[in-house]
Amino acid sequence: MRFTKPSWVMHKDSAKDTKRLSIFSVHVHPDGSRIATGGLDAKVRIWSTKPILNSASERSNRPPKSLCTLSMHTGPVLTVRWAHSGRWLASGSDDEIVMIWDLDPSGRGKVFGSNEINIENWKPLKRLPGHESDVTDIAWAPEDRYLASVGLDSNVIVWCGYTLERIRKLDQHNGFVKGVCFDPVGEFMATQSDDKSVKIWRTTDWGLEAEIRKPFEDSPGSTFFRRLSWSPDGAHITASNATNNRGFVFIAAVITRGLWTSEISLVGHENTVEVASYNPHIFLRNPSTPIATSNICSVVALGADDRSVSIWQTKSARPLIVAREVFERQIMDLSWSRDGLTLYAASSDGTVAVFDFDAEELEGIAPYGAQAQYLQKFGFIPPPVPEGFSHGTSCGEESAPSASRITPPPSPTPRASTQASQSGFGTSAVNGGEQINRLVAKKSKKKHVQPVLMSNIPSASTTLSKIAPPVSGRGLVNGTNALGISTSERRSLAARAAPVSRSVSPAPSLRGFDADIEMGGSMDMEVPIDSLDQASSPEMTKGKRKASLMELEERPVRSRTLGGDRNRESVTVREIAQVGETWDALPALRSAEVLSSPPVLTLLSAKVDGSDDVLEGRNSEGDGPTEVLFVSSKQTQWLDYLPSPVVALSASPSFCAVATQDGSVNIYSHTGRRIMPTLSLGSPCALIHSCKSALLLLSTLGRLSCINVKSQSAYFPPVSVDSLINTPNCTILSATIRPNGAPVIQCSSGITYSYDPQLSSWIKLSERWWAEGSDVWQGRQRSNREVVASIEGAISITGGTSEPRKRPEWWNTALTLGHLESKMLAAKALDSPMEYKQALLLYAKKIADEGFRAKAEELIRDLFGPVFWRPGRDDCWCPTIVGMLKRDLLREVLSVFARSKTLTKLALDWQDTLKKATNDEST
Repeated sequence: MRFTKPSWVMHKDSAKDTKRLSIFSVHVHPDGSRIATGGLDAKVRIWSTKPILNSASERSNRPPKSLCTLSMHTGPVLTVRWAHSGRWLASGSDDEIVMIWDLDPSGRGKVFGSNEINIENWKPLKRLPGHESDVTDIAWAPEDRYLASVGLDSNVIVWCGYTLERIRKLDQHNGFVKGVCFDPVGEFMATQSDDKSVKIWRTTDWGLEAEIRKPFEDSPGSTFFRRLSWSPDGAHITASNATNNRGFVFIAAVITRGLWTSEISLVGHENTVEVASYNPHIFLRNPSTPIATSNICSVVALGADDRSVSIWQTKSARPLIVAREVFERQIMDLSWSRDGLTLYAASSDGTVAVFDFDAEELEGIAPYGAQAQYLQKFGFIPPPVPEGFSHGTSCGEESAPSASRITPPPSPTPRASTQASQSGFGTSAVNGGEQINRLVAKKSKKKHVQPVLMSNIPSASTTLSKIAPPVSGRGLVNGTNALGISTSERRSLAARAAPVSRSVSPAPSLRGFDADIEMGGSMDMEVPIDSLDQASSPEMTKGKRKASLMELEERPVRSRTLGGDRNRESVTVREIAQVGETWDALPALRSAEVLSSPPVLTLLSAKVDGSDDVLEGRNSEGDGPTEVLFVSSKQTQWLDYLPSPVVALSASPSFCAVATQDGSVNIYSHTGRRIMPTLSLGSPCALIHSCKSALLLLSTLGRLSCINVKSQSAYFPPVSVDSLINTPNCTILSATIRPNGAPVIQCSSGITYSYDPQLSSWIKLSERWWAEGSDVWQGRQRSNREVVASIEGAISITGGTSEPRKRPEWWNTALTLGHLESKMLAAKALDSPMEYKQALLLYAKKIADEGFRAKAEELIRDLFGPVFWRPGRDDCWCPTIVGMLKRDLLREVLSVFARSKTLTKLALDWQDTLKKATNDEST
């Protein structure tokens, strides 16, 4: 084995900055020519693998090390995955967006805003909005038939892998979803969540096939990811973040297909397993003996929070290799090359490590022909791709199947009825002998129903052209399918196809090549992609031409819209001067104004989050009317005329709000219908903000109104903000609203407020005071999309740096505990469960470190509640907080206390009490 850590593979803030930022994901291209990484700098970076694996190439910088930097995301990139075809790259970020990238052969040059040079240009093909929080993992189905994305909104979204339209949204998880994978046949999809379960979904109807909970009952909820992987023969899933012995032994759980049980554990890591990744090959323990179940095995790699990587063979109880102290922080992602001999590992310390093996080290790799023979022997025929679809072309495969073939997704396979007991990882004992695991997608007699594409889901497509819909090839006529491929020809193609349902064939091994002649030929500065070369074949060109003709014939006529038939004129944004009483609509109220009136501009605009739709307000400088326009894809969808100039507007995915100078507010739907009566505030609106169905209005008289547009009701009666700005030179910097109707008012005094209707009082969410001594103040860290963290970041920006002063002995401890308590209450008020949980666990750790037993007991009792709680009794205690069960949170708090030197016995006693109470409730 050869090990290397290329120092030049790194993410950083700018070209001059040398500080490494965390790398959250790494994935190797199917042809092995490049890897993609995603990091904290909100960028996707693509690197050549030749300089990594060959020292001569690294010294000569031929081909260049860095190929491209992609910077369309606005938040840290948490996952990157190449399509099996190698044609597209998908990335997911905490900006809630999945982005699809495609290579632009004509585009290259300088990276905007830096001195970096893009050797090649990957352009955004399509932007896939739909998640409401961070996108943590994505996966392509075999043949790129589907793309699945999961996130911290607890949802799983399935997209069509061909048209990139949204097909289905699965919302049955009760916690953050942090891992997803497909089985090699494409029959099932597996997802893993913080709700301590792995769910198996059928790809035919997206129904729930099974749910596995046992290995994860005591697993910690503090891991960044729960990335799981399916073995290449489809027999097992290896899931991360599992535990044995009541949570004290960290393991990876091996789940058996069909039975969906987990009787096998991979034990050895000293901390939580973060990611599992199977080698894409079936291996032969002895290549000279026949292919049989006893002679085949799989290889899986594990990355954990103990900073080590382990590699396991399925027929062995001990790991083949354990690499310790490879990184300074936890492992975030693993990726095997297609030849099965190179493993890439990424860590949050900002580095990437590469393990390069010989075939003998992995107990003999099976030849590709033998592997295809094994799959064909047991009934597996890989599904082909749609007609005219170049994205699905096999990468680097000379004998690629014709692009004009397709089979629909496989029918449901009946649940396994065998009750064979497990005899080892990868084998099943039946009557004392071994049974070969038959991996076959069986046909169903039921009529197949194609999934309905939810094309009305808003998405901002850039350059994606329409693709002809898949053609079903299930019906056979005289032994030939609907596209003219005979059964014998199809089996012949299957025998030559790439292993395990992947649409790319393996690239030649990268070891032993000359630095100047391979992976680029005579053009040393180029790194070709095999799948793009295949796309220019005559068959593909013919298919593309056919699809283009279909588009011309079936192109719909543009529908008529209100104002869409007139030319849109560009308007220069400038302030309209007041002339006499023309714009002074309410002169009698000027003296009572708390906030200054906003200026009247010629043009105001607001963009709808997650789309390219824009709401505009146009004020005339003369006697012309005031116009309101809603523009989608450069076409005016509707317009309206108002009697008073527009001074503020806001647009959410649910509605549009327009405030005028006479104190009126008009609320429209996205089709231009007035969905609420015109509101009269009594004075012009100084600040306006919308979020989902919530609308905030703050008038110049200092009256705050928060309205639920969906239910057409107020969250609380209008309140005054006078008390927030009663100090000299104190002003309101911003006013926003949360989806639950809670306002967030940031003042120049360094304090951020919200209003609690139950207390009928303003409450402090955060203030600059905590920065004076709290150890967990995040104001100086990188900005975060979480609401409380962003509030602290804004406070830090507006405040100055205080001079260091001598503090009392308990200063930092007191401010840290007070800050965490305030942060939990703020997260509760703003309905931010993730931040509440993070603050709670930090609070528990601080209490444990200090050994404050009284505080620990009070926290435990508050979360545990009455022993025999029933609805209707003890109304002062609620079993949930911010949508999470308090006793589930208590389990994690007790795990923190159990690791303390002073609170261990207290934690163990309460763990027993909690377990007994749970058993009593279940009976």
